[in-house]
Amino acid sequence: MLRDDLRTLWTEPRPPDAPARVRRDWALLAAGLAGVALEATLRENVVWRPVAVMFAVWLCLLPLWRRTRPLAMVTLAFGSVILLQVASLVAAPREPVGLYTGAVVLVLVYALPRWGSGREIVLGSAVILAAGALCSVTDETPVVENVVGFVFLLLPGVVGAAVRFRVTARERQLEQVRSREREQLARELHDTVAHHVSAMVIISQAGRVLAGTDPSAAVEALEGVEEEGARTLEEMRAMVAALRDRGVGAELAPPAGVADLERLVRTPGGRLRVDLGLDGELDALPPAVDAAVYRIVQESVTNALRHAVDATELVVRVAAERHTVRVSVRDNGRRTGRGRDGYGLTGLRERATLLGGTLRAGPGTDRGWHVEAELPRARSESGVHSRPRR
Repeated sequence: MLRDDLRTLWTEPRPPDAPARVRRDWALLAAGLAGVALEATLRENVVWRPVAVMFAVWLCLLPLWRRTRPLAMVTLAFGSVILLQVASLVAAPREPVGLYTGAVVLVLVYALPRWGSGREIVLGSAVILAAGALCSVTDETPVVENVVGFVFLLLPGVVGAAVRFRVTARERQLEQVRSREREQLARELHDTVAHHVSAMVIISQAGRVLAGTDPSAAVEALEGVEEEGARTLEEMRAMVAALRDRGVGAELAPPAGVADLERLVRTPGGRLRVDLGLDGELDALPPAVDAAVYRIVQESVTNALRHAVDATELVVRVAAERHTVRVSVRDNGRRTGRGRDGYGLTGLRERATLLGGTLRAGPGTDRGWHVEAELPRARSESGVHSRPRR
């Protein structure tokens, strides 16, 4: 078991999309250099002052590459510590060499498990422990102080590992949400194709029966098959990117759509008054867009009921334009500073992206929470069938 865990750690890759450098890196560098200047000027008992200053400046520069080269930076920093410690052993100065500003190396200890691969973490930890052990042996400090020093040195690494675990767990949950949304889209594609293919089979059977007695009716049946086939291809092109590699079983139940919104907004109860407004031609939407509009409104209403503080009204607007469908859901609740952008909205963003649209969610300028979505409807103009209101 332990061997398997070590092998897993050794083969762990780096976290993806590590930022090379951000604004706070320059702020950290400026603060470090300012600390070096102040300490070198105001502190009187600095041993080997030029060496100590150069060493501290060197340590302040290394964090600039801590995310992209975590092992190299740890090796350079703590390798320098080891060399300086060996040099101090040879020269035997009265006091330890170095500035207190050198504590910036703790940032590198944090960055190693946060951004490094498993192999880099193991090798870098060995370098850190070697440097810490050498300093403990040569400084002739009490055992208790050595133990406290080791804990203080390794604590940032524990924090970095915890942050990495938390971020990885959240990314895994987000990926599961996206996968479920893709699976739902695949089910809807299955439903749409099954409906059209069933109609094609029935029309072709009728055309075969009428072929001998009424050729014109048979031609009309063939035209009907052609039309249904075109509709099927249209829907498949709309959602084929969401299909998974393996097949997804689905029931032949039509998904809820714009026609179901009036029933949806009647269900919340008396705490929130829902103002629903539908504008434009919404009867001929592609089924994928139709279902996406319903899901956006459904998730937004649910979030408002759960999280909107002191809200009394929820305004829902669905407007169909020539090429797009716009969805807007806004409540008038009190802003608490805490967002409501959870896994449900993450799934809806994935759905909107797959359909070629966008979805934005966030606090309003004055009150409440706003959800705005824009979905393309151009495919419906090329012959996608109208969906009757239920």
